[in-house]
Amino acid sequence: MKAWVSHRPGGPETLVWQELPDPVPADGEVLVKIAAVGVNYPDGLLIRDLYQVRPERPFVPGSEFCGVVEQAGRGVSGLREGDLVIGRCGWGAMADRIAVAEQRCVRVPADTPRTQAAAFMFAYATAYHALCDAAQLQAKQTVLVLGAAGGVGSAAVEVAHALGARVVAAVSSPSKLAFAMARGASGGLVYEQQVEGREAQQALARRIKEAVGGDGCDVVFDPVGGGYTEPALRSLRRGGRHLVVGFTAGIPSVPLNLALLKSRHIVGVDWRSFVQEDPKLNDRNVHSLLAMWREGLLQPEVTETFALADAPEAIARLDARGALGKIVVVA
Repeated sequence: MKAWVSHRPGGPETLVWQELPDPVPADGEVLVKIAAVGVNYPDGLLIRDLYQVRPERPFVPGSEFCGVVEQAGRGVSGLREGDLVIGRCGWGAMADRIAVAEQRCVRVPADTPRTQAAAFMFAYATAYHALCDAAQLQAKQTVLVLGAAGGVGSAAVEVAHALGARVVAAVSSPSKLAFAMARGASGGLVYEQQVEGREAQQALARRIKEAVGGDGCDVVFDPVGGGYTEPALRSLRRGGRHLVVGFTAGIPSVPLNLALLKSRHIVGVDWRSFVQEDPKLNDRNVHSLLAMWREGLLQPEVTETFALADAPEAIARLDARGALGKIVVVA
């Protein structure tokens, strides 16, 4: 089979398109013919050795997929040949085929759009886990979503809106704000491409508080970090929850007295480790999300697709932080 392989740390230009032996499913695994691969921010970190886990090289990037089961290994009971599945794998999906543990896959109806399905699990399951499990979000509460037009951010907008919350979107361009509002945000603001220095942070804090209104928001969903985190944290009302989801703008430093002064909670959200520690709860979350999708409450938005042979371009596009919604590689 053909696959993109990382032999050394570096950007997407270091990946090599090469022939590999077809994988053979071990006990408890299924062999999946890849139809489409969702591109996620950790993919670019992983190939640069900047992620919290570092697979042994050489390895194939690609952390989520949609495909068809071609073969079931011994001990597999819930899936069979011909099933359409979505799956999570950490790495390995940017290839023609992947052998993956059965419990990492979820069967979906055969008529499910495959590009949308490949864009579903990582973003929506992260958003749902953050908002429901970590923040205990309730209807009519207010959620500020940073990076609200990106893959995970736009999923958070949709999930929060579907749960009956008021959503305020924070983004870096007017077109991104329009995109987020079409997903369910009731208002928002456009921030600068870079927020550096005390004056810039104070100015952003004032604008966020104005957009949020009242005595502040209940939840901040923050996949951005950098100079945006402190202004967002300041917008929380007493007892509010700041969800630390990612750091596309860099790892921030914040004064912890901001948490103390209004009994605010800073909550780390690592969906990858959550899945390992509580796979049954994650499965319930994913099935709840699939039901919401079937009901029309969620609409995975794939704005760009790339052929598998052009997968490095897809990673580079996401790295540039200019994408709306999700980017998908189609096999």
